[in-house]
Amino acid sequence: MIIRFWGSRGSIPVSGKEYIKYGGDTTCVELRTKNDDIIILDAGSGIRRLGIQLLKEQRFHYYQIFTHSHWDHILGFPFFKPIYFKKTLIEFYSCPSTQVSIRKMLRKTMSFPHFPVRFEDIVASFRYHQINGGKLKLAGLDVTTIPLSHPNRGFGYKFVENGKSFVFLTDNELTYCHRGGLKFEDYVRFCKGVDLLVHDAEYTDLEYQYTRTWGHSVYTDALKLALQAGVKQFGLFHHNQERTCDAVDGMVRRCRKIIRDQKSALKCFAVATGTTVKL
Repeated sequence: MIIRFWGSRGSIPVSGKEYIKYGGDTTCVELRTKNDDIIILDAGSGIRRLGIQLLKEQRFHYYQIFTHSHWDHILGFPFFKPIYFKKTLIEFYSCPSTQVSIRKMLRKTMSFPHFPVRFEDIVASFRYHQINGGKLKLAGLDVTTIPLSHPNRGFGYKFVENGKSFVFLTDNELTYCHRGGLKFEDYVRFCKGVDLLVHDAEYTDLEYQYTRTWGHSVYTDALKLALQAGVKQFGLFHHNQERTCDAVDGMVRRCRKIIRDQKSALKCFAVATGTTVKL
């Protein structure tokens, strides 16, 4: 399994010299299976550059999964160039609790007067599949879902192939249980022993005094989850739109000090646009 990140910002895309290291695009993650099947997680602004790469490779069949339908996770869809090619086939997977059906969700991103091309004018072919929670097989991977603790709900995912595991939990508030969400201990069990955990790490302790209940975690709480679950690698994700790369580096340094103090072997890093992990 190869995991490549095309966007790791939260809430809104950003640009500027202070964001160069980790990038300014919002959530989009690409998984390549051992058979080179392509799974795409979310359609934030990062999906634009992924689409350009896929066209260069002449790849036109993908599986697309959504965590939820908040704007920063779907706004890139109209700019995903493969949807304007007839040979493209996208198989969409989503849970009922991600607010609305996938078709309605994506149509809104291209609705008048906000976008000049109608969803109905797309020439690519789509197939729609509903995930009802639990487990499923997808492109040879074992996929397990878990409810997120987030306003309007959503789902996190665990992907397993050849004994290697990746958990993706963005937009998940670990210390406040939203409707449909779970307790901290439930997320620990879900992540137990995985090879890679990528988790929402949007806020500092100070910021969280004003943003509690907004659906995101303090980065040290995400680290606590990684440590208690005994994961091998932990990636900080969904960087705040105002967080400079230097500030993100500072968060990583603090996490690594906590890890050293606990004499843990956990590897910690902040996810950047272009980060690639092979499991």
